[in-house]
Amino acid sequence: MKAMQCMAYGDRPELWIGEIEDPVPGPGEVLIEVETVGLGYFDAVLLAGKYQERPALPFVPGREHAGRVMALGEGADPSLLGKRVAAIAFGGALAEKALAHAAHCMIVPPNMSAAAAGSLLSAYATSLYALETCGAMRAGETVLVLGGAGAVGTATIDVAKALGGRVMAAASSAEKLEHCRRRGADVIIDYTRPEWRATLKERLGGVDLIVDTVGGPASEPAFRSINPGGRHLVVGFASGEIARLPLNLPLLKRASIVGVDWGGFMQKDHVGNQALLTRLRDLLREERLHPEPASVHPLDEVGLVLRTFVERRSIGKPVIDMRL
Repeated sequence: MKAMQCMAYGDRPELWIGEIEDPVPGPGEVLIEVETVGLGYFDAVLLAGKYQERPALPFVPGREHAGRVMALGEGADPSLLGKRVAAIAFGGALAEKALAHAAHCMIVPPNMSAAAAGSLLSAYATSLYALETCGAMRAGETVLVLGGAGAVGTATIDVAKALGGRVMAAASSAEKLEHCRRRGADVIIDYTRPEWRATLKERLGGVDLIVDTVGGPASEPAFRSINPGGRHLVVGFASGEIARLPLNLPLLKRASIVGVDWGGFMQKDHVGNQALLTRLRDLLREERLHPEPASVHPLDEVGLVLRTFVERRSIGKPVIDMRL
């Protein structure tokens, strides 16, 4: 089968496209004929050699993908055979065929495009896990999304609106802010401007939930704007800097700082994750959510897409179409 392999780590990793052997599903696994692969900031960090784990070279990168289940390993759910699924693997997705654990697959609605399916699972499951499981969001609450133009940020706008929230999306450029507005944000704000917190207070008064994918200098002024009893949901650090909040702030605000790690939840709580995926599938089937990729590329443009993450130019979720 055709696949991409990483031959050497680096800010511009050495990537090779060629023929390798087909994978074979093990116990509990499914073999997927891959249609599309979603790329994210994680992929750029991993291939740069800056992630906490470094797979042995060479290896096939890519973890989020969509396609049709073509074979089952021992003990895998037989109802998945022949179904189109969105799946998370921990490597190996940038290939014509890939493996995923059956518990990490979600059957997608029949009318969903391959591109949308490839951009769906990690961003939307993370957003739903953040807002409902970690943040106990209620209809009518105000949600501030830091990094609203990123993959998780874009999904969070969509999920928060579906749950009845009012959404302010914060981003760092006019292009990114327009993307947030188009995706449904009620209010948009440039968090690189010195007066952005004053503008937030003027336009919203305060926020009930903060979904923070950025970290760095944006986190503290955002937390200072939180309402009493609010929840600051820490998803990631796209700025490259981990924020350090004074602990007197959550005390005075009577507010919570909650870590959001859907990947860890998915691996440790299979029952809870299946309930989450069922909830996500129901929202999709009811057409309350509207996933869409930011862009679609052939396999040989993976390197170009990775650069947009490194240079913080990426908007939404780019997708690689293995059929191009």
